[in-house]
Amino acid sequence: MCGKQSASKTERGYILEDDKVSPLEPQTKGENTLSKTFNRLETKLIHAGGPVPPIQGAVTMPVFQSSTFLYEGAASYHELKYIRLNNTPNHAALHQKLAALENAEAALVTGSGMAAISGTLLTLLGAGDHFLAQDCLYGGTHAFFTEDLPALGIEFDFVDGDDPGSWEARLRPTTRLFYVETMTNPLLQVGDLKAVVEFCKRHDLISIIDNTFASPVNFRPPEWGFDLSIHSGTKYLNGHSDIVAGAVIGRADLVEGITHKLNHLGGSLDPHACFLLDRGLKTLAVRMRYHNESALQIARFLEGHPAVQRVNYPGLEGHPAHGRATELFDGFSGMLSFELKGGVEAAERFMERIRIPFVAPSLGGVESLITRPAITSHSSLSPEQRRELGISDSLIRLSVGLEATADLIEDLDQALGA
Repeated sequence: MCGKQSASKTERGYILEDDKVSPLEPQTKGENTLSKTFNRLETKLIHAGGPVPPIQGAVTMPVFQSSTFLYEGAASYHELKYIRLNNTPNHAALHQKLAALENAEAALVTGSGMAAISGTLLTLLGAGDHFLAQDCLYGGTHAFFTEDLPALGIEFDFVDGDDPGSWEARLRPTTRLFYVETMTNPLLQVGDLKAVVEFCKRHDLISIIDNTFASPVNFRPPEWGFDLSIHSGTKYLNGHSDIVAGAVIGRADLVEGITHKLNHLGGSLDPHACFLLDRGLKTLAVRMRYHNESALQIARFLEGHPAVQRVNYPGLEGHPAHGRATELFDGFSGMLSFELKGGVEAAERFMERIRIPFVAPSLGGVESLITRPAITSHSSLSPEQRRELGISDSLIRLSVGLEATADLIEDLDQALGA
């Protein structure tokens, strides 16, 4: 696989500072810097954004559990240091680390993935504006687009992410942006992402991609020309199913505008949650590579099982977008979905018999999680909407955790025996 890993541009947030930097501030780019930079993702995950020198010698970033800070001559409201403004030392360290991971100009952490999505769209769109969106999306995103934005006078059109020839007809003079997912939830489709970027540049649109399923280990959207990358930090970035968080990564001017909007909306992340997210990020590379490897083995097992009708996983050679995914991604993630030959009844029997994965919503944790999207992540869609998208009531989504792959396969095999 040959996804890009470019470090040619000036990268923010992981240039070591000299001793003049305040011990209470995370590192920032300054005039007097050491020449050493961190070019590889694994090192960025550990060190990017960290204070230099370490605060009181602590090798781990302390938690600044303070809601307010001393006034230091801020020129505007948004420069005041205050917990709701997402700019405490814990926030600042994460912003620089996240920007470094995707080789972007800037980043922002938020109170949840939906805070990142809603804050971004409400910043970039207003009454009378229009946008394009990939038709198969996370259920919460779909509900926000279809139920909340129209009430604000914001219009949209769903488009087929795999059919660039159809996008032009949906353009309007008021079209402002294009929203897609790296791998769609829950069908693991991979749209023509290169065409999305080219289309947006040609028509002066902002390109936005939800990169939650891939993580920066497998795909770094800014390297491919996307303006903004969105994450649910609850998932792979944190990886331990113990916080809710979000992130927006990309162009500095856009991130600044989203920050100001979120300052008013109040979608901030608690400093202790920042600490946990920073801790989780340090193991992201090793976790994702195991997720990738294990999920591919499990997808191949399911593909060959007589009880399984269909497996959705871009790492499989038979996936419609396997070639595209191989070009774009450094790995295919730990997410897959599948259908059994016996329909809903077979799916329910299977879910009752499974032992290792927890039957629970969410994804990206160290433990395997299994759900039926029709009654969890996509329950807000009507049965007709789900059918139009190809999400059947019997579809099963599996987030492959870090358990032994052989144990998971044995468990799946016995559950499929039902």
